[in-house]
Amino acid sequence: MKKVIAGVLAVMMTAAAFAGCGASNTGSSATEAQSSGTASNGAVDASMFGEEDNIKLKVWGPDKSVDLLKQQCDAFIALYPEKKITIDVVAQGENDAGTQLLNDASTAADVFGIPSDQINKLVNAKVLQEVAFADDVKANNSQGCVEAATIDGTLYAYPETADNGYYLVYDKSVIKEGDEAKFETILEDCKTAGKKFIMSAGDGFYACMFTFTGGCKTDGLEADGATQKFTDYKEDEVIATMQAFSKLFHDYSGTFQSLEVSNISSGFASGTCGAGIDGTWDATANESALGDNYGAAKLPTINVNGEDKQIISMFGYKYIGVNAASKFPRTAQILANYLTGEECQTQRADKLGWGPSNTKVAESDTVKNSATITAILAQAENSVPQADLADQFWDPMGNLGNQLIAEKTDPSDAAYMKQLLKDTLSNIQDV
Repeated sequence: MKKVIAGVLAVMMTAAAFAGCGASNTGSSATEAQSSGTASNGAVDASMFGEEDNIKLKVWGPDKSVDLLKQQCDAFIALYPEKKITIDVVAQGENDAGTQLLNDASTAADVFGIPSDQINKLVNAKVLQEVAFADDVKANNSQGCVEAATIDGTLYAYPETADNGYYLVYDKSVIKEGDEAKFETILEDCKTAGKKFIMSAGDGFYACMFTFTGGCKTDGLEADGATQKFTDYKEDEVIATMQAFSKLFHDYSGTFQSLEVSNISSGFASGTCGAGIDGTWDATANESALGDNYGAAKLPTINVNGEDKQIISMFGYKYIGVNAASKFPRTAQILANYLTGEECQTQRADKLGWGPSNTKVAESDTVKNSATITAILAQAENSVPQADLADQFWDPMGNLGNQLIAEKTDPSDAAYMKQLLKDTLSNIQDV
């Protein structure tokens, strides 16, 4: 009986704290529900909807998650038979969601997926509603993902995954056991088998590894909120690392291919690809294509002047945000909280291979038995956070990757590499 009374009081407290939630109060602590009393499946007491009814919401999610997202939204609707709720689930890539929201928040989705690096600009534009269930989120998710979505002490998005990065995927019948640890042996095994190694070297999301591995990493933004800062680094070490990558690409020019990562799973299916660098968004397709020969591991090392250096990647989190212009702000918040709860994160880990941010789900057998999630979590320990990035970070870094693989580039030309590094950083920092 004491537990029942405590639960009722928690819901009542939440309803009171939630009363200030509205479409125009972004940045106001009034939206923060201090004690939600949500169930393990993310459900809340129906009183928290307030007077909202005849509810129509639009939800954006990446194409490969749409089917599951529709099922989860249907399950959400079924939890509240006393409310008339319609949810339209539309495929929209996370990288494009923020742009669409900035263009016209009034026509954008009420609830949408976004990567961690977009949160700052959405908050600055006042189009992102602060999280109403902050205490729940902080209690149930990893500290890193909470911190990445917190600005000036306020949490602005619901953690959905702790896996927005990439790792090595490979065909076990091509890459010998143990050879997945070194870039050199991976490429040699692919060459021997007449298979391709695929990565998107001209995409800044991946190309940043060429400087990060050498020690030149992002370190937040300057006080102006726009100029990229970089860690202190040894220029000669970064240049030597860039040369090492470029030399491998040229030495294995018939094996290495810079292509969109979607070509990896199709290459596995056709038998033309032996390994590649991909992310959890393609996990299901890669596993389906390779079956028992599916292999996943953290990124390998690369030999730089006799030293095997662990490849350092970009790693971020994915979130579900709530549009500050939503006509149904209470329901949008409740739905976002539900979609990022323990039950939905377990479903995504099981069906899509997405790595959970929820700490309880991260300890589940579903995660521990997943080669994909194990690999991405291992790579997370060798990564740079995808947060506080300048808008102009991606294109110059992508160009650096394209220059390293270009046929005209001489990997032994240190002076060229030095100028390429200088130009890349200058273009990133030129606000």
